[in-house]
Amino acid sequence: MGADEPLDSATDWVAEHTRAYVESNGDEGYLWRGFPTIVLTTRGRKSGNLRRNALIYGRDGDDYVLIASYGGRPKHPLWYLNLVADPHVTIQERADIVEGTAAVVEDEAERSRLWSMMVSIYPLYAEYAAKAKDAGRTIPVVRVRAH
Repeated sequence: MGADEPLDSATDWVAEHTRAYVESNGDEGYLWRGFPTIVLTTRGRKSGNLRRNALIYGRDGDDYVLIASYGGRPKHPLWYLNLVADPHVTIQERADIVEGTAAVVEDEAERSRLWSMMVSIYPLYAEYAAKAKDAGRTIPVVRVRAH
């Protein structure tokens, strides 16, 4: 993704979590409130700068699964908009760093299966989905395939 230095989330607690994760190779921050996280690096769709966010994730075989919930807000999270614009991403899972290609899961059966898997990992996604639906948004499910 280039040699430029990634920028962390503008949300203070997310930025602190992300920095602790990266600086400790996941020794600090891999589990957030008991839930497994990775650090996703995307390229900003407007700025072109690299952006980092710590996110709850699941695994489906060798693939990573992410939920673009944004806590059920009416808009999609910026990291999601960035990977839609440029699907080439980097994932740090503990000390392991991999390049990958992100894709929104469009097949409804596959989306439903992965959604259920992710709700079993982080049950609050079900509440976020209800909030998003009330705002007219369907929360995207993203699959990242490592290269």
